[in-house]
Amino acid sequence: MFEQAVKQINELNPDFVVICGDLVNQPDAASYADFLKVRKKFNMPCYCVAGNHDVQRVPTDTSLTCYRKTIGKDYYSFRHKGYTFIVTNTQLWNEEVKNESVKHDQWFKKTLAAAGKRKSSVFVMGHSPVYISEVDEKPAYFNFPSEKRKEVLELFKANHVAAYLSGHAHKLVLNDYQGVQLVSCEATSKNLDDRPLGFRVWDVSPGKASHRFVPLEL
Repeated sequence: MFEQAVKQINELNPDFVVICGDLVNQPDAASYADFLKVRKKFNMPCYCVAGNHDVQRVPTDTSLTCYRKTIGKDYYSFRHKGYTFIVTNTQLWNEEVKNESVKHDQWFKKTLAAAGKRKSSVFVMGHSPVYISEVDEKPAYFNFPSEKRKEVLELFKANHVAAYLSGHAHKLVLNDYQGVQLVSCEATSKNLDDRPLGFRVWDVSPGKASHRFVPLEL
């Protein structure tokens, strides 16, 4: 299914691809080798987000080191056509990991503030959705802790964030927080809401960011 997604994405020829986490089910050498073999078939850059299956629900020195050596940085930013894209490691928000969570927090706030000052749209990517149905819903497996949720949403609002893209839920989640699109899209492996397998294509222009679903041709 991943190979089929790569084939269809290459035909569409977007500027780049973002995979919002859970690159593998079991983070072992064989699984990562399979993933990297297929990822090489993309004809455009592919940016990866660390998911709970990639670095564990509670990341450890071992799991983070493995991911960083095999895939690359677990949080970073890049710019494209004047827009800023910030890739986060939401496992470091969902759980307090000694040394790592603090460094991630400091980096995110600094990076987001710098992007916000440029006053062009910012896109943030992570694995976990900020929330599923209601902004004040109880913390659970598929969303952010309450205090972190509130903090991150206020940072989004203050720094020209146009959208936050995520995975993890294995279903389509569309929310709008005071003008910030919060989108967790369909998976290419398994969905829990009977949606077809597939991916989303985003079209971005000044002041506008829209997306559409593309089903896998299975």
